[in-house]
Amino acid sequence: MHTVIVYESMYGNTREIAEAIAEGVHEAAPGAAVDCLPVAEASAELTRSADLLVVGGPTHMRGMSSGLSRRMAAGAEAKKEGHEEAAREAHETAEGEGLRTWFRHLPDIEPGTHAAAFDTRGAGAGSGGAAPGIAHRLAHHHYDVVVEPEGFVVEGVDGPLRAGELDRARDWGAGLV
Repeated sequence: MHTVIVYESMYGNTREIAEAIAEGVHEAAPGAAVDCLPVAEASAELTRSADLLVVGGPTHMRGMSSGLSRRMAAGAEAKKEGHEEAAREAHETAEGEGLRTWFRHLPDIEPGTHAAAFDTRGAGAGSGGAAPGIAHRLAHHHYDVVVEPEGFVVEGVDGPLRAGELDRARDWGAGLV
């Protein structure tokens, strides 16, 4: 089994969740090949080779990020003292291709490849989530979305992750296989 986990991350929270999901897949299927990579490195060839494609991103303005929301987030992070590493990651993500653009280039596949969607989101009830939009786009490209989209909670605007979310992500990843 080959699992490909593609993520977009501004402050490192979504990357941490993606890595925890990869650990969960490895725990449940020790022989599985797992690639966990940022959206900028996710080629069409790699995604086509997957038996399971897992895609996740941060929630911006109650949904998937956009070029504008990524630039706004990077600008806000750059103004915070002591956040140099997060500011660097946010700037790199803001300048690169986001999930919305990546999905425009994702080739349609033959039905039968499983997929799942996740996001990182604020704790408030009205914060929305990017995962439903990600799942919709996966289904549009003929992936079989095998579980309901999942959200992992971030405290504050840029983190940290809520206590227990990495364990929950590992469990969720293990449950995908």
